[in-house]
Amino acid sequence: MTTTASLTDEDRALKERHRAMWALGDYPTLANDIIAGLGPVLVTACEIRTGQRVLDVAAGTGNAAIPAARAGADVIASDLTPELLDAGRKLAERNGLNLTWQQGDAEALPYGDNEFDVVMSCLGVMFAPHHQAGALELVRVCRPGGTIGLINWTPEGFIGQMFAAMKPYAPSPPPGAQPPPLWGSEEHVRALFGENVTDLKVQRQTVTVDHFARPEDFRDYFKARYGPTISVYRNIADDADRTAALDAGLTALARKFNRGNDTAVLDWEYLLITARKR
Repeated sequence: MTTTASLTDEDRALKERHRAMWALGDYPTLANDIIAGLGPVLVTACEIRTGQRVLDVAAGTGNAAIPAARAGADVIASDLTPELLDAGRKLAERNGLNLTWQQGDAEALPYGDNEFDVVMSCLGVMFAPHHQAGALELVRVCRPGGTIGLINWTPEGFIGQMFAAMKPYAPSPPPGAQPPPLWGSEEHVRALFGENVTDLKVQRQTVTVDHFARPEDFRDYFKARYGPTISVYRNIADDADRTAALDAGLTALARKFNRGNDTAVLDWEYLLITARKR
């Protein structure tokens, strides 16, 4: 087995912070409430079928892994945060589905070269800090001619803009770390994969979110449940003025995107990507 990344002590500390961040709040509920439909979209795009060996990278609670198992594939769900894997395992068991759940780093996957027919990630690998390392690992573990499939939030879309709104209040990223929404840029994705893939297809699509009655409800929901948002608020917890400014910024963002009347209706843009390993 040959991984494409060699972790330093600084990298390990960063990964531990990431692991802890995603364990904050209640991401399993958020994933079920907001983005449950995106996993099946990715599974369909990857044409997953019975008998295939599938790896879901940065799988979280199995938003894509579980529907892949339902399609008959032999699935491994890998994620840095064991708390999310535990929640996914329970969900799969309630649905009578058998998956393998394993802790793993998207930038140093614990699998051999060319092991999987399909390697996918639904809103997952985009949050690994070193994008090239993550892309090379997706390619490495996929068999030649196999499928790589991704769903990533775009920089211009709602979640990309949410991260832009939070950035002034967040701790400075370590050297070399790249912002997650870059994975939603077609140019960036093509540069990451380069000549390692063929038949790379990119589609801009949206998921409609009507879970919130008001823009303020979106803000409060993410403050309570979404690890990255909770982490940013903790960074400014002793500054009431900055906290109020971030409150206002997130509410304004939801108002800007809202096309609803009696209840908030938000369209969140993402990039759907499929490719073949050369």
